[in-house]
Amino acid sequence: MQRVAIYIDGFNLYFGLKSSGWRKYYWLDLPALAQSLLKPDQQLLATHYFTARIRSNGHNLTDAKRQNDYLDALVERGTRVQYGHYLEKQRTCRKCHATWPDYEEKMTDVNIAIQLLSDAFDDNFDTALVLSGDSDLTTPIRRIRQRFPRKRVIVVFPPNRHSAELKRCAHGYLNIGEDKLRNNQLPDQVATRGGFVLTRPTHWK
Repeated sequence: MQRVAIYIDGFNLYFGLKSSGWRKYYWLDLPALAQSLLKPDQQLLATHYFTARIRSNGHNLTDAKRQNDYLDALVERGTRVQYGHYLEKQRTCRKCHATWPDYEEKMTDVNIAIQLLSDAFDDNFDTALVLSGDSDLTTPIRRIRQRFPRKRVIVVFPPNRHSAELKRCAHGYLNIGEDKLRNNQLPDQVATRGGFVLTRPTHWK
């Protein structure tokens, strides 16, 4: 049985869904989605999800609550979540020169690369699925192919996210269609081991 691990770029997936107008699929069951991508002779060993928690600005409490509930639901399903962070940057309007604070997500691609390479060296997979359209991940994929010629890396593109560079450096690629998203949603209510019930946000229905 071939061992598979999946590495999911949370921001790439989220913005792919958002640009497609598919908010109704945000409550996505990532381990189930990964399982649906496997061949009959493959076994899913790990689901890694990389993201950053929303940084509070006083106006996004409901957004943060929805994200926290979703992350907790993923953990209950066995997903291993790794966090980056937001870096505050000052933005300036070119016309009126007004300034305002903005936030840029950092560390996701680095965290994916480190986990992917570490798992390759520790022999934690035979095939890695990299769910992202971020071309910054071409370097770690190339390194794995050079150092571990028997391991395979398959790129999985989120909706509206593609990269010719990733296609060229991987052994193959897949596209996530709407049917995969529709058929792999979490239950509307997810009970935690601590006795809490996490409910699918009404805004995501």
